[in-house]
Amino acid sequence: IVLIEGMSPDSRTHHSFDERTTALGNASRRILEALGVWGGLAEQCGLIRAIHVSDAGRLAFARLVAQQHGIEAFGFVVPNRVLGAALWEQIRRNPAISVRMPATVESVSTDAAGATVTLAGRSARQGDDEGDGQDDGRPTVLRARLAVAADGAHSAVRRDAGITATESDYGQVAVVANVATDAPHDGTAYERFTAAGPLALLPLRDGSYTVVWARAPEAAAATLAAGDDAFLGLLQQHFGWRVGKFIRAGHRAGYPLKLTRADAAVAQRTVLIGNAAQSLHPVAGQGFNLARGGGAALAERGAQDGDPGEAAVLEGFAQGRALDRRGVTRFTDGLIRLF
Repeated sequence: IVLIEGMSPDSRTHHSFDERTTALGNASRRILEALGVWGGLAEQCGLIRAIHVSDAGRLAFARLVAQQHGIEAFGFVVPNRVLGAALWEQIRRNPAISVRMPATVESVSTDAAGATVTLAGRSARQGDDEGDGQDDGRPTVLRARLAVAADGAHSAVRRDAGITATESDYGQVAVVANVATDAPHDGTAYERFTAAGPLALLPLRDGSYTVVWARAPEAAAATLAAGDDAFLGLLQQHFGWRVGKFIRAGHRAGYPLKLTRADAAVAQRTVLIGNAAQSLHPVAGQGFNLARGGGAALAERGAQDGDPGEAAVLEGFAQGRALDRRGVTRFTDGLIRLF
């Protein structure tokens, strides 16, 4: 296995290891247990013991309690920096994985026997002096039985495979920040649909919350530019007082929200997972869980059938994932459009 990575995970500018958090479902937890990384993550996760869903201006609400379903928690909220560090540590320990980093994919071509991946620039192997910023400018050509596109919503591997994608702009920007209240939380995650956009609060291990607030671009820009007191007052106004008074806010960042769906999950000797296959609105917190399930399904199918890039194997993978992909995408998109 060769992992091609464009940026060192300890870089301060790594776009995946910012202030965002990820909500892990129980299926993702079991996969991480099998990978041997859950033990170090568990003590740093906030537990979602209950889920409270409401529509601002209406009296009714829905509340789900994990204990009533015989489970400890519906999910686990982990900072991306923590999750990324745990996964990278496991990769470094695995002699079966070679890492080329920093490296950029220049092109991918396929034939019936395999995929040819051409890298641009320096691509040191794991264990060498990767990340020293040197670039000899020479392309490196790799030959493999399968190319796995895990390179995001604007996937270059997907493009080279000839797979088209449809994109729908929600006209929203997610404002993300960590906030503290004057009372510790009880493990409840909140999803509140407001006139200003869906607003989620996810419980963190230290008693604070991660806020994910989808707002119109102009409103999001103003929210990001506001001082902490103004931001907390605005948040209080739209969320209400269910969790007490918001008293402190961390760094805020904004992320444009779009729905991207690849028109196929596989092509010749190529498979798409994660945001390369579908990029979802964060309203239900299912993007990472869907990606993780796809990766696990691919690993299981490849191990069972020998050659992971054979057409029959990839078609079986695509068919096996189709219902989950379609269902989660429709559910997430439907929530936004309904409210």
